Amino acid sequence: MELSEQELVRRQSLETMRTLGINPYPADEYVVTGYSKDIKNNFEAWDGKEVRIAGRLMSKRIMGKASFIELQDSKGRIQCYVSRDDIQAPIAEGETPTTVEQQMYNVVFKKLLDIGDFIGIEGFVFRTQMGEISIHAKKLTVLAKSLRPLPIVKYKDGVAYDGFNDPEQRYRQRYVDLIVNEGVKDTFLKRATIIRTMRQVFDEAGYTEVETPILQQIAGGASARPFITHHNTLDVDMYLRIATELYLKRLIVGGFEGVYEIGRNFRNEGMDRFHNPEFTCVELYVQYKDYNWMMGFTEQLLEKIAIAVNGTTTVQVGDNIVDFKAPYRRLPILDAIKEKTGKDVEHMTEEELRAYAKTLGVADTDKMGKGKLIDEIFGETCEGTFIQPTFITDYPVEMSPLTKLHRSKSGLTERFELMVNGKELANAYSELNDPIDQYNRFVEQMKLADKGDDEAMVIDHDFMRALEYGMPPTSGIGIGIDRLALLMTGQSTIQEVLLFPTMKPEVQ
Repeated sequence: MELSEQELVRRQSLETMRTLGINPYPADEYVVTGYSKDIKNNFEAWDGKEVRIAGRLMSKRIMGKASFIELQDSKGRIQCYVSRDDIQAPIAEGETPTTVEQQMYNVVFKKLLDIGDFIGIEGFVFRTQMGEISIHAKKLTVLAKSLRPLPIVKYKDGVAYDGFNDPEQRYRQRYVDLIVNEGVKDTFLKRATIIRTMRQVFDEAGYTEVETPILQQIAGGASARPFITHHNTLDVDMYLRIATELYLKRLIVGGFEGVYEIGRNFRNEGMDRFHNPEFTCVELYVQYKDYNWMMGFTEQLLEKIAIAVNGTTTVQVGDNIVDFKAPYRRLPILDAIKEKTGKDVEHMTEEELRAYAKTLGVADTDKMGKGKLIDEIFGETCEGTFIQPTFITDYPVEMSPLTKLHRSKSGLTERFELMVNGKELANAYSELNDPIDQYNRFVEQMKLADKGDDEAMVIDHDFMRALEYGMPPTSGIGIGIDRLALLMTGQSTIQEVLLFPTMKPEVQ
């Protein structure tokens, strides 16, 4: 491995530390008693108090016998004042410094510590003459030596420039992105708040968090292309799950009142700023409920999440302000198409739908049935127009093989998709619990597969057996956590809310 000049210098500093008897990677616990953000926010309580703080050295201004450094800990950054007379043992006039204590400032601090190194500071909190809250260092401890130089982001008038801002570099080296770019860590803290709030709402409602298999022998519960792998011991092909639905419904059959799972799904499909092949989804199933109840539950859930994350129900997403305050508009999908296009697709034949879809530029229409064609038409003409949260309801039966038939509208199902800022955020049903109807729906899906639809479902015979034991009336929903985080943090691409998005192999 060829090293840069700076990397060689850092390695030399590392060896010099060891020669001096300093362990650059000590194993001892370093007890932290304060954090940058807490000290700054509560200065009156900390003023003059002793503190032990640890973090990464982010800047160093040496001014002879005294210096200022900026330390970055897990909560933010704080200035530290470092004086030779405080951290270096006294040296008699004419004496040569020989101990580490005698060389702590002139050698260790000034020459051997680099930007990016982890250090511990013991001292007291004060405010400088310039009014900046700082820590007056009385002792300095080396905690970890950094062997690679950090990209240094410069700021002018509060605007970053000459920084670490190439998206490919940022996503590949998220660890560097988190260190040097302000606001990146905050995005992922907000994502954690979304999941924590969601769990709290579900748990308080009495629902049980569960875990279901990721490796499955049948890729079911959704219409998508799966990733295929092979289990050597069983000598069978298996699939990374595309959804948790069918296993969660088995648990409703088994007697749970409500179950949910927050976990990874995998779909071997396209990648863009709204799609990643592995993504986080929550699915919730509750017995004795229907899709009308689920709409009300969902809008209340999202309102609580918005407030928990941002302190308000409104979020700025690009040029749009999205308001998550309940209630949300409810609009049947066929009415939505008619409202946006003037076309009454409800009474079109399959061939008429196919012809219309072709005029919109939809590809591979010959492989699609009536429901898939309506879905594509909606996607091309309507989906992107719904900015405020809107429940699109009552999908055709061909589009919804796991959904109960509508109680009053022939040919439709009790399903909704929640559209926000022009994209689907959630998908929910009054779940189909008639095993005979369900079997017939699976058969129809197999016919679509025979026509070339590689996203059509296959028959899950064990799930059918579970339904035959009886599943109570149930409502279920799936919400994309990544897309929800995208909205709640106002980001423009899904890669910004995934710590480690899928990428092409790096060219070495």
